[in-house]
Amino acid sequence: MKIISFYITLSLLLCLPYSLMSQDDLLSEAEALLAEEDSHYPAFKAMKIGNLQSTKVAAKGDWYMYVSHRFGTVKDGLSTFFGLDNANTKIQLVYGLWEGFQIGLSRESLRRTFAGSAKWSLALQQGTFPVNITLYETVNLNTQLSKQQYPNMKYPDRLSYASQLLISRRFSSKLSLEVAPTFVRQNLVLEHFQQHNQVAMGVGGRLMLNKHISLNMDYILHLNRAEQSAFVDPFTIGVDIETGGHVFQLLFSNAQSTNEPGFISNAEGNWWEGDIFFGFNLVRVF
Repeated sequence: MKIISFYITLSLLLCLPYSLMSQDDLLSEAEALLAEEDSHYPAFKAMKIGNLQSTKVAAKGDWYMYVSHRFGTVKDGLSTFFGLDNANTKIQLVYGLWEGFQIGLSRESLRRTFAGSAKWSLALQQGTFPVNITLYETVNLNTQLSKQQYPNMKYPDRLSYASQLLISRRFSSKLSLEVAPTFVRQNLVLEHFQQHNQVAMGVGGRLMLNKHISLNMDYILHLNRAEQSAFVDPFTIGVDIETGGHVFQLLFSNAQSTNEPGFISNAEGNWWEGDIFFGFNLVRVF
């Protein structure tokens, strides 16, 4: 508990000046969110529940810049200052191209991965329609792979893909839940016995503790992982702190990657052994 308190305190100190600089934009976004809630029932305020994508889509003309950190494993203790010495950083730009459709571009330091994404809002929970439905697609490019490591490697081997159908429902002002049937394609698998085409089922939810703080959790069950695989199903638990329409996300996960093919197929940590990664997301809206 002392380690968790330390990480949360550190994150809040990092977020404070950022929040003050962004206050005008955040208040504008808060007004937009209020107008949005008048027309339908948004299940989530952030684009991710934890690691799992939510059904939220950027509004037309809005730019989002996400800075995500996933530190090294807490299990290493003081030798890496509980993982702070081994940070994985991802910078992502998201743009609402038109209403209900966004595109994104990112670069993650883990495996030096570039990623492009698109997200479509297909249906909203409103009137008699009971759920929000969103389609998410991403393609990842691993630039760390080398010919020395894989002499027969071709350029397509660097690519991996993920497709998700996100279905959410806000059951009340406090509780929202989501399911996410998922397909992952890895042209080059990290374990030779693992199938290239993989299927999974994600589940996640948000429980509002008060007007500004929520408890979030998501879990993704990999349905055809090889029995001898060293990788595990990703489980993430976190806290969202809302300030003027802006959301700071603090989380713990057994996966260090923030890209879908990375954390769905290659989550490496073991919760029971304390092999978990602390992380947080910061966002600026333009």
